[in-house]
Amino acid sequence: MFRSHDAGRRSPWAILELIFHASVRSVRKTHGNALWGLLINILQTLLLVIVFFMMFAVLGMRDTAIRGNYLLYIMSGVFLFMTHTKTVAAVAAAEGPTSAMMKHAPMNPVISIAAAALGALYTQVLSLSVLLYGYHAIVEPITIDQPVGALGMLLLSWSTGLAIGMVFLAIKPWSPEVASIGAAVYMRVNMVASGKMFVANAMPSLLLRLFDWNPLFHTIDQGRGFIFLNYHPHYSSIGYPVRVMLACMMIGLMAEFYTRKHASLSWAAGR
Repeated sequence: MFRSHDAGRRSPWAILELIFHASVRSVRKTHGNALWGLLINILQTLLLVIVFFMMFAVLGMRDTAIRGNYLLYIMSGVFLFMTHTKTVAAVAAAEGPTSAMMKHAPMNPVISIAAAALGALYTQVLSLSVLLYGYHAIVEPITIDQPVGALGMLLLSWSTGLAIGMVFLAIKPWSPEVASIGAAVYMRVNMVASGKMFVANAMPSLLLRLFDWNPLFHTIDQGRGFIFLNYHPHYSSIGYPVRVMLACMMIGLMAEFYTRKHASLSWAAGR
């Protein structure tokens, strides 16, 4: 009786430990050397920042930026974009109910999803911390007006990426091609539709409708409101991405539960 009760009491910690080890595996899956994998991610983010910096300079779009640190304006959009899209990609590629890993108890798809999402969050937070500190220490000091709110928008970008990735993951056992193409199209569309090059307050209403559907557009715009003292977003909200996140998460969980009940290992064997 004591052993049974003690094992039950330890089970949440065992699950957390399993998620931790699965997260480490998820981080190391992209590259055998974890440090080199992190460096690659930092270079990808830095390259995207440089590309947008040059694009703004060539197209003369610098005047559309928020008054304040110009490079921080670019980084604020790139960081949230990278966190969101990398999380979508990681969760959509997580181990599904037909994976061989699911044969090993207590492994299950929920732990796989949590591990993929936490691995993506860990990599992105570490990358942006290194880049922000490097810019602050080497180039010029930066100030974030409301760091807690800015961090909250980063986590909201991550959680919406997690929820949307779960929808693609739920589709994958039934139609891998549709899930793969859908995730790729969504991430490519977000290169423009995320609004990281614009601020909602400066956009005409006709153009605003083309971006308003995207939860990442709202989190980036709201994040800039927390980062910059002189920007107050009027045409975006925090509530919309929260509603999208909850809706997609419920759809993903219900679809994953249904798939788990009807999954056949022959699906995986036949592909």
